[in-house]
Amino acid sequence: MTSRREPRLADAAEIAAEQGLTPARISSLYTDRAENGFPEVAAMRGRARLWDHAEVTKWFANRPPARLRTHTPPARDPQELLNGAEASRFLGYKNPNQVTTFVRDHPGYFPDPDVVEEMGTAENPYRRQLWRVQTLLDWMATRPGRGRQTGVKRTASALPDVPVDGDPHELLGATQAAALLGFKSINSFSSSLSQGNLPLLETPDALTEKGGRRRWTRRRILEQAAQRRGKNRR
Repeated sequence: MTSRREPRLADAAEIAAEQGLTPARISSLYTDRAENGFPEVAAMRGRARLWDHAEVTKWFANRPPARLRTHTPPARDPQELLNGAEASRFLGYKNPNQVTTFVRDHPGYFPDPDVVEEMGTAENPYRRQLWRVQTLLDWMATRPGRGRQTGVKRTASALPDVPVDGDPHELLGATQAAALLGFKSINSFSSSLSQGNLPLLETPDALTEKGGRRRWTRRRILEQAAQRRGKNRR
């Protein structure tokens, strides 16, 4: 007699990261499930809803094409630089802060800016982030959450080579952490982190001043890597 395999569960944050949405949007889709057929909650983790990951993935793959999926960006010079609001509109988002939200809340999901300009004054400095049109077009062609397309093969961006024997106190970002932990992509790292599978990294060692992106010390990442290898050997 074969035992029934337990489904993989995912919370709103993980689903949102995979589909290029926000957790609030996932909650909204669930609220409107009577009209749109969004899957029912499979379990609860405290007050957080958990869904069957396979069911949600299937729902997104089979839903009618959304406005964003059929959006055709306007013709522009591939080397033209766009700020966050301009990039959001170019990609077809109604929310002008969508790109900024991606960068802040979903490390590794959206490409880093091609240019960062130091603006303001010494008393009130700020940074302006700019993306090339070509960078945005490349992301549109490969972004997660677009559903399967016949004849289109997507490959995840290669993770960087990160030395294990570097400064143990150096602060590293999500892409570097994913590489040290042995993940194949930044998305799989973000998914595992959101599921609570990387407990030593749940609280970052620092946040960047601009954008609040998470950073961890190399030492803590390596400790998590050792713990992860130990579990895999059991």
